[in-house]
Amino acid sequence: MASKKAAESTLYHLSPQGFWKTFRDYTVINPEISTGLPIASLNRRPQPASRPEKYNTPATKASDLAQNPYWKRDVRRAYPQLSVITQEDLSNLLIEHSGTQSVAAPSEDKSNVPVAPKAAVDLTEAIASITTAQKVYSESRLPPALPVPHKRWIPERAPDAPHDPHAYFPMHMYR
Repeated sequence: MASKKAAESTLYHLSPQGFWKTFRDYTVINPEISTGLPIASLNRRPQPASRPEKYNTPATKASDLAQNPYWKRDVRRAYPQLSVITQEDLSNLLIEHSGTQSVAAPSEDKSNVPVAPKAAVDLTEAIASITTAQKVYSESRLPPALPVPHKRWIPERAPDAPHDPHAYFPMHMYR
């Protein structure tokens, strides 16, 4: 006895009733085919709109008006803030970070030793002292380049597409 290989079309899908069943029987080419409308009680757990409770938006810090003033939410006035680095600050940073970095071992004593203020150095002197002490850039150590997501396209002529030799606008091919 051969077993039935096709799925039952009316088992999990709605079937028309009454007038629309008669209409469907006369108009459809294959009456055994499914309507394609799933029975919600069989396919959805929980069924749509079956839960008695209503959804409440959870309370967050943004929903508390006392902690979320308008001026923090107003993005139209979120202007970029300027930062200023003086030449003295830049020269101190260059001198500090030009040498090799080493991390001190953790010590047991927790005494805070105040750091003595550094003498102000002119920026040109700081750059000159760094470049004389060591060669900043070489063939093996290149300066940083901007990251780009793709290679820059350099157009190269390719063989032209076939066209009429007297064409007003011949197509030029590039790769």
